[in-house]
Amino acid sequence: TVRDFPMYVSKFEASMATNFVIYLALGALLCLATANGEIVNTNVERTLDLTSQLVKTTTKISAEDSAGKPIVEYVFFTSEPSLAYIDVKDASDKSVPFKRNEPVKGEQSFTFTFPRAAAKQTFIVETVASKGIRPHPEEIRQNDKQFVKYTGNLHLYSKYRTNSQKTNVKLSSSNILSHTQVKPFSVSSNKITLGPYENVEAFSQEPLVIHYENSAPFVTVNTLERTLEISHWGNIAVQESIQMTHTGAKLKGSFSRYDFQKEGRSGLAALKSYKTYLPASASGVYYRDTNGNISTSNMNAVRDFIELELRPRFTLFGGWKTQYTLGYNVPSYEYMFNDGNKYQLKMHLIDHIYDNMAIDEATIKIILPEGSSDIRLSTPYSISRLPNELVHTYLDTIGRPVVSFSKSNLVESHISDFTLHYSFSKTSMLQEPLLVSGFIYIIFLFTIVFLRLDFSITSHAHKE
Repeated sequence: TVRDFPMYVSKFEASMATNFVIYLALGALLCLATANGEIVNTNVERTLDLTSQLVKTTTKISAEDSAGKPIVEYVFFTSEPSLAYIDVKDASDKSVPFKRNEPVKGEQSFTFTFPRAAAKQTFIVETVASKGIRPHPEEIRQNDKQFVKYTGNLHLYSKYRTNSQKTNVKLSSSNILSHTQVKPFSVSSNKITLGPYENVEAFSQEPLVIHYENSAPFVTVNTLERTLEISHWGNIAVQESIQMTHTGAKLKGSFSRYDFQKEGRSGLAALKSYKTYLPASASGVYYRDTNGNISTSNMNAVRDFIELELRPRFTLFGGWKTQYTLGYNVPSYEYMFNDGNKYQLKMHLIDHIYDNMAIDEATIKIILPEGSSDIRLSTPYSISRLPNELVHTYLDTIGRPVVSFSKSNLVESHISDFTLHYSFSKTSMLQEPLLVSGFIYIIFLFTIVFLRLDFSITSHAHKE
């Protein structure tokens, strides 16, 4: 009726107002979501180097924010269980600082902080994993080839969605028994190209398995004990005690020296010799094991270093171990600097032992001169600091301070300098000469007194 018309108009206006409020709220939420946006990997290019016992991965990532906001931080996940090394650089080849996050459900992640915030970021991540390749089968005979299996992730394990991704795999041989075949892919000699794959969801996991021939010796340094003895008389003595194991396919059956010398393909994956690099100024080099000096070594002086070819006392097959000691001397003026009584030592934390090396556990000891104090240590990466101790050598009174620290899961990329600051009074250098002089003086004094004494028991006649 006509008199009820105002009531219907009032209800209609109320309904319109309610809908307007709902639409306004939805619009605000949509605008807020658009304003916040999300990081998207626009393009990912991965390169897997599987030519040795190490898994070397280079990942080039182009990322942008969907709302155009500048990207300050990027969270990078890695699925490598034995990750040993990681490094990040931007498009200008400048280092990008990062920090390791606390593991969540066993997943490792890092937060990259870009020096310059931008809506689009392009950066390169390099990682090295030490135990990502396993021998398969685990045991082979002396004349058999060594086959290995790599198991990883087909896609970049990322918390962000990826628009396009491509993976290039480089192998040590064209003898590929099997590999993951997710189209598109292609194989050319010892290279496998996987992708490009479009619209990969975040945290996507799909196994990448490659079974191929790899005759590189899988040698692992189980323990490395590196000792640096500092002398202010111009010398630094370096000694390394190394225990290593061939962690490739174990030797099945007995070893035949006749077959090994007769057939060229016998023991292809065995370790016969390797090259160690020493400083160019190294002198007094020695190489020995528990049986004595090992003479099967050659030293070649190159321009910037000394190439030392080491041949173990016996060839290392899978599962075999060896232990040896390598030592040399270097002049202290190349590594030590001082300002008055303040000294600074700068040396390699570890040195090159062999190509594509992998070290399970390394312990470094620095023996300082007696009387050193105010010791401060700076390392290029995190280490486990061990308690300081004292060691007594010749002409010591209170003992020499020893700075010790350890690090596990090391690779060649960890070859960097540490810096050790300490104080040492130059007058303390007179202690050893004074001790020697005092000791000689006491001997002479004792000799003079001894010669003047008469220990004879014969009686002497006295004149009256």
